[in-house]
Amino acid sequence: MKVTVSRKAHFNAAHRLYREDWSNEMNNKVFGKCNNPNYHGHNYELIVSVTGAINQETGFVIDVKILSDLIKEHIEDAFDHKNLNLDVPDFANLNPTAENIAVIIWNKLRPFIDPNMEMEVILYETPRNFVTYKGN
Repeated sequence: MKVTVSRKAHFNAAHRLYREDWSNEMNNKVFGKCNNPNYHGHNYELIVSVTGAINQETGFVIDVKILSDLIKEHIEDAFDHKNLNLDVPDFANLNPTAENIAVIIWNKLRPFIDPNMEMEVILYETPRNFVTYKGN
C-alpha cells in the first residue's frame, strides 16, 4: 500500500523571462510582460509530495517535520525574497520559468528523499497557473 504525504510552502521572488541571445523584439513576442527589464514578482505556492509505503514502526511515509525542514533549508531560504535571475546561481544560465523552477526544486530536494519513494513538486506561479514535475 502506498500513501502520499504533502507539505505546502511558499516564497516570494522576482524574475524576468528572456533570452540574452534573442532580440528585444523576439523576447517581447515570446514572453510579453514577463520580459520586463525591471523584473516582476510572484507569490509562489509550493506543494511537495512524497509517495511510499507506510513505515510500520513510525506509521509515517515520511516525517512531515523533516520534509518541512528540507523545504525551508533548500528552497525557501534560497529563493524567498530573491531575484531569481540575479541572486540564485541555479538560474545564471537557465530561464526562470515556472517549469524550470519546479525542476530545480525537485532536483534540490530529491537527494534527501528515500530513493524507494516517489516525489512530486507542484508550483503555483499564480492561483490559476501551476506546473507539476515528477522527475520524469
